Amino acid sequence: MKSLLARFDTKAQIALLALLAVYFLVWPVWRLQFPIEIAQNEGWNAYHADAAVGGGTLYPSPDTLIVNNYPPLSFYVLGWLGKLFGDPLYVGRVLSLLATIGLGALIARVVRQLGGGGASAAIAGIWFIVTMARAYNRFVGMNDPQLAGHFIMVAALSWFLARDKAGKSADPPILLMVVAGFWKHNIIAVPATALAWLWLRDWRRAWRPTLVGGAVAALGLAVCVAVYGDVFIANLLTPRPWRLMRAISGIGRSQWILPGLVIWAIWAWSERTTYPARFTALYVGIAFTAWLVQWTGEDILDNAQFDLVIATAVGIGMALDRAAATAFARRYGVAAARATVVLILALRIVATLRIEPFLILFDPAYRAQFYGNADAARADARRIAAIPGAVACDYKIICRMAGKPFVYDDFRADMLILGGAAHGLDAQGLVREHGITYFRNDPRDGIESLQRALWGRP
Repeated sequence: MKSLLARFDTKAQIALLALLAVYFLVWPVWRLQFPIEIAQNEGWNAYHADAAVGGGTLYPSPDTLIVNNYPPLSFYVLGWLGKLFGDPLYVGRVLSLLATIGLGALIARVVRQLGGGGASAAIAGIWFIVTMARAYNRFVGMNDPQLAGHFIMVAALSWFLARDKAGKSADPPILLMVVAGFWKHNIIAVPATALAWLWLRDWRRAWRPTLVGGAVAALGLAVCVAVYGDVFIANLLTPRPWRLMRAISGIGRSQWILPGLVIWAIWAWSERTTYPARFTALYVGIAFTAWLVQWTGEDILDNAQFDLVIATAVGIGMALDRAAATAFARRYGVAAARATVVLILALRIVATLRIEPFLILFDPAYRAQFYGNADAARADARRIAAIPGAVACDYKIICRMAGKPFVYDDFRADMLILGGAAHGLDAQGLVREHGITYFRNDPRDGIESLQRALWGRP
C-alpha cells in the first residue's frame, strides 16, 4: 500500500483535483450566458443594482412588499459595472465565478503565509474551487454578492497575516474587512478570527484595530442612515423567525467538507501547540459557530457556510504540509499520508449523481434544452410586458426582462406571514391587497427545470 500511494505523487494529486475543478465548473460556466434564473436572489440583486445607479429606491418603505436587508456597496459596484459591460445580471454572474477562482488563489496564499509549501497551498486552493463548483454550485456563477464579499474578506485576511508577521499595525486590513462587511454583512469569521488572534496574543496590539474597526463600521452605518433614512436600519434588521432545531438539522449540509474537517482536526491535534495549528483552530472554530448561529434563521442558505468552507480549505493545506506529524505518516510515510488525504478528498467529490457537466460536454440534446428554455423565458417576458400595471413573477429576472418594476419579494412576504405581520393574509392575499398581478412563469424560466428533468430535486 505504501508503495502504491507513493506513486500518486504531488503532481498527480494537483492534476487530479484540477481536472475535477475544470469538470465541475463546466455547469456554472455554461449556464451563466442564458436568461434563465439560477436562484431567486439573481433578480433581487439585479433590481437593487438598477436602483442604486438609476435613481431608484435602494431601501424601500416597510409598508411595501419588497425589502433590502443587504448593505449597499455591492449594488453600486454591480450597477456601475453593468453600465460599463452590460446587464448587471450577467456581470454579477461573471463576478461570482471569478471570485470563486480568486478565492482559491487567496487560500493558497494564506496557506503559504502560515508556513505551508507550494504544493499543499495549491491543493488547498483547488480543493476549495472544486468543492464550491460541485457542492455549492448554486452560488458559483450566480448573480449574488456573497462570493465577491468573501474574496475581499480573505484578501484582507492575507494582508493581516503579512502585516502581523512583520509586526506592523493591523489597522489597514481591519478597515478592508469593514469594507467587505458593507459588501455583504454576514461574513464575520475573518474579522472575528483576526481580532481574537490579536487579543489572545497581545492585548496591547489589539485594542487599537478593534476600536478603529468598530468606529469606522459605526461611521459607515451612520452615513447609510443619513443617506437612506431610518428605513435603512428597518430593512437591514428585517425580522425573521429563529429556530435552534433548524441549525441542528442543517448540520448535515457539512457532509461535503466533513472529510476535510476530520483531516484537519487529526493534524491540528498532533501539532496543537504550533502557530498554524492554533490559528486554524481559532479560524475553523469561529467559522463553524458563525455558520450554526446564522443557520437558526429562516431562509438562511448555504452561503452562511462559506466561511467554514474557506477555513477548512486553509486547514487542509496545512494538514497536507505537516502530514509528518500524524501517526499515519509515521507508519506509512509522508508521501503515502499525503496521497491518502487527496484521494479521500477526491472520492468525496466524485461520490455524486450530478451529471450536468457530463451532459453539457457530450449530449447535444441537453445543451439544446437551454436554448429552448431561454426562448420560453423571452416569450414569458413579452407576455408580462403586455400586462398593464404592477406584475410579480415566480422568476424575478423575467419580470425585470419585461421592464416591470420590482414590487414583490418572496422573502419579504414569507417573513411577514411567519412573523404574524401579514394580518392573517397569505401570499396571494398580500399580492391582491397591493394591487399586483401575479404571473405564473413557465417552469422552464428557472434553471432547476433542467435539473429536475434528470434527478428530481437538485
